[in-house]
Amino acid sequence: MEVVERMKGKRVIKPIVYGNTATPFGYKRESDQHTHQWTVFLKMFNDDDPSDFIRKVQFKLHDSYAVNTRVCDKPPYEVTETGWGEFEVQMRIYFSDVNEKPVTVFHYLRLFQPVFTLPNGTTQVIAEHYDEIVFQEPTIPMYKALTAGDGKKLDRKKFHADCKLVLFAFVLHIL
Repeated sequence: MEVVERMKGKRVIKPIVYGNTATPFGYKRESDQHTHQWTVFLKMFNDDDPSDFIRKVQFKLHDSYAVNTRVCDKPPYEVTETGWGEFEVQMRIYFSDVNEKPVTVFHYLRLFQPVFTLPNGTTQVIAEHYDEIVFQEPTIPMYKALTAGDGKKLDRKKFHADCKLVLFAFVLHIL
């Protein structure tokens, strides 16, 4: 078995945001009884481009979906569907270096609360969580990948929920 060299004493923290947005149709669709369109997502907190160190994100949806495992191999890491009920979504993050174990996070998909009024006057459910992936003594190739993209940004228009907008909307909501 090959010994994998690690960066002794090094720690890299990558902040992430995961969650979902949901918009009601305003009616129950007759064909499948669905009432909402939703998007579940995982992104970097500062909109950094994670493609140097994230190989793919696997989303495990409710068993009632015909294809309940979805894989995104490039950002934005998101799945958009329709439905009528809330459920837990498993998101498994696979890294570019296979010597780093995948990380799994869970998110309870929300369709009804919390509701925010967006600047354009429409309302949307936005449920987001901040977390951090901590790489303790990553492999040398992984350390290079984790630090190579510092400062490289993704196109913000590709994401559904801008953290700053959500924070602003939340502050307005509680005032």
